[in-house]
Amino acid sequence: MADRTAIIEKVREITERVGADTGLEVVDVQMLGGGGTRVLRIFIDKPEGVTHADCERISQHVGTILDVEDVIPGGRYTLEVSSPGVERKLAKPQEFERFVGHKVKVILRQPVENQRQWIGALRSFTEGIITLEPSPGKSIQFPLELVERANLKFEW
Repeated sequence: MADRTAIIEKVREITERVGADTGLEVVDVQMLGGGGTRVLRIFIDKPEGVTHADCERISQHVGTILDVEDVIPGGRYTLEVSSPGVERKLAKPQEFERFVGHKVKVILRQPVENQRQWIGALRSFTEGIITLEPSPGKSIQFPLELVERANLKFEW
């Protein structure tokens, strides 16, 4: 069986190619399950937000290319395309740059000021250093490499 990581990279590459003309960004690609119950999930986004039509277009075009190029060995799988949602994951440097000013939740690989989990306003992202404001007037800084997981935090 082909390497799962290689398949995910190929799917990401195809999706980026298909979405390039509309400024679409591939946020994440996941391959879940096995055998006939495999699910391939593609999360897409763009600055003005993803529409149902964007998801449909990516699903049709990418699905066709995947089948023609036989990217997913064994044939049967379910393709799902969606937006990352209001609490989208942040991983790439450009995502941290884009969401400066937004509230985020960050889980660190090692504690900073005796804490691994921080929630606060993303104040800046400069040269790989994230500045977070967990409370008014208090800020902490840590390198992007220290981030285990990060996502936007939606305020209800």
